[in-house]
Amino acid sequence: MTRRNGQFSLGAFLLFTGHHVAAWRHPAASDSDTLADFVSFARIAEDAKFDAVFLADGVATRFGEEASAASRKAHNGAYPFEPLTLLSALAGATSRIGLVATASTSYSDPYNLARQFASLDRLSNGRAGWNLVTSGDPKASQNFGHGEDIAHGDRYSRAEEFIDVVTNLWDSWDDRAFLRDRTSGRYFDPAGFRRLDHRGHHFQVQGPLNIPRPPQGHPVVVQAGSSEPGKELAARTAEAVFTAQQTLDDAIAFYADVKGRLAKYGRRPEDIKILPGIFPVVGRTEAEAQEKFEQLQNLITPEVGLDLLSQHAGGLDLSSYPLDGPLPDLPETNAGKSRRELVIALARRENLTIRQLYLRIAGARGHWQLVGTPAQIADQLEERFVNYGADGFNVMAPTLPGGLADFTRLVVPELRRRGLFRTEYEGTTLRDHLGLKRPAASPLPLAAE
Repeated sequence: MTRRNGQFSLGAFLLFTGHHVAAWRHPAASDSDTLADFVSFARIAEDAKFDAVFLADGVATRFGEEASAASRKAHNGAYPFEPLTLLSALAGATSRIGLVATASTSYSDPYNLARQFASLDRLSNGRAGWNLVTSGDPKASQNFGHGEDIAHGDRYSRAEEFIDVVTNLWDSWDDRAFLRDRTSGRYFDPAGFRRLDHRGHHFQVQGPLNIPRPPQGHPVVVQAGSSEPGKELAARTAEAVFTAQQTLDDAIAFYADVKGRLAKYGRRPEDIKILPGIFPVVGRTEAEAQEKFEQLQNLITPEVGLDLLSQHAGGLDLSSYPLDGPLPDLPETNAGKSRRELVIALARRENLTIRQLYLRIAGARGHWQLVGTPAQIADQLEERFVNYGADGFNVMAPTLPGGLADFTRLVVPELRRRGLFRTEYEGTTLRDHLGLKRPAASPLPLAAE
């Protein structure tokens, strides 16, 4: 395969005070708990012509009377806003950048979620994206009336049916179904209305959606699962994939794997964008970049580092093992598979102790960590892009706002000098930014007049 040309996408993953687990302790980090904070972050990304801002979500917290020492020293799920509510506010404070929110199929309702994202797409004039996730946190399960968390296979079975219901609800009406013809007195054309009448294993949904078809047809569907069921679901339904890949070889293999599954679903390689997460620490010199990184690393307490590692290792308690000993063999759990496998592979490949491993993932949390000058970081991003290991990158700033501002001020100009990133937006919707086609309405049965 020849090396590719063209430009790649950039997203800004906005997380609290930054992605480093100790970012909140950094003296220059924002508290990130007001709308004004997030407006400023989004405008930094929009001014740099990023494709989208992205908000993760969780529906449980690890705070409480039983909070561990680690929980008392980290944010552990205390989100300042529900993502869709926040992005609805950001829609009015921005004009071009895409707005992507996480929502779980495990604890959501398809009809309500379809309404929420259709509304966000209309509020933003076509800039909404839904990051579909399945949730395996037992604490979250207990918040939604489940005694135990949902088995991994069952979560994906539910997600498969969920996405079909949602996308068909978005297609309840043709784009021009609402005539609003004052002369004839016809408000809508019955021929542009489609029934759903879904009767499945997990859901029974009559429809139609009581909101017109979204400006993008469908808000962009994003997924983050890299397990076998996750990759298959992405190949059938996703338009962008957030993934964590440590090495160039792993990135190329994942890229080829997911794109190689598309043909059996009648899809083309350009119908889906692979967007790995990157954790960039940028300095004007190598020494400056390393100093910034070490300043953050020195703020990590062992309790927090070990707790973070436990979360990424499938929720297992590692406190009984020596910190300076090797990572033990870990049993399977019902938690997410792909991040657990990545962390274990990293430990084995680099022969890391438990302490070294938690320090290794404290910033990027399993994603790709880059510490260097603008040219060094641009070199590595270009290498991964031109060798078909990514279609773009989701930037996980170490701190906010400083880490994001460093990337936009220092790395983005270098990418533009190489012709790898846009200088201006060429379209108005998130689909335009990503180069994705607008879907036609699905062929559901037409309703009788």
